[in-house]
Amino acid sequence: MYSVNVPVPGRVRTLANELYPELVGFDSVRDDHSCLLKRLGDADHVAALQQRAHRALEGAPAVEARITGIDYFEEPPLGSAPVVYLAVESPGLESIHRDLTDSFDTVSGLEGPDYVPHVTLARGGDVSTARRLADRDVDPITWTVSELEFWDGSYRLPVSRVSLPA
Repeated sequence: MYSVNVPVPGRVRTLANELYPELVGFDSVRDDHSCLLKRLGDADHVAALQQRAHRALEGAPAVEARITGIDYFEEPPLGSAPVVYLAVESPGLESIHRDLTDSFDTVSGLEGPDYVPHVTLARGGDVSTARRLADRDVDPITWTVSELEFWDGSYRLPVSRVSLPA
């Protein structure tokens, strides 16, 4: 599965690392953090998929994003529950997501009008622990998203980057 992801700054990774001791009871704790912007699907010709994504992103400007707190999906449409995440507020990322949905099919329940920008921390644990984490206050973190990553989910690596002009 290929996707377009938003790299997060070190301050976001630091916050995620600080929360790690409270996440160890979950089935899966993420150690690599980014914000999924749009799933692109699988491809026999990766270069063609990549070029299509780059064309869809042409002219997209740099945007502001902000971590506003911790939240959770109690019943996510895919995978184990709950999913604990850092909430990302960014009308600009939501706009870029909508642009990408014009060029790529959406995953029902996850994308299009259901898209919620976030950085996953952990999944598959106790709902009461997720609720307790969501009640915790965190200092907001604001950054400028000036590039996006074309992500190869099979290898869990970025394949290329797309610059967003300021």
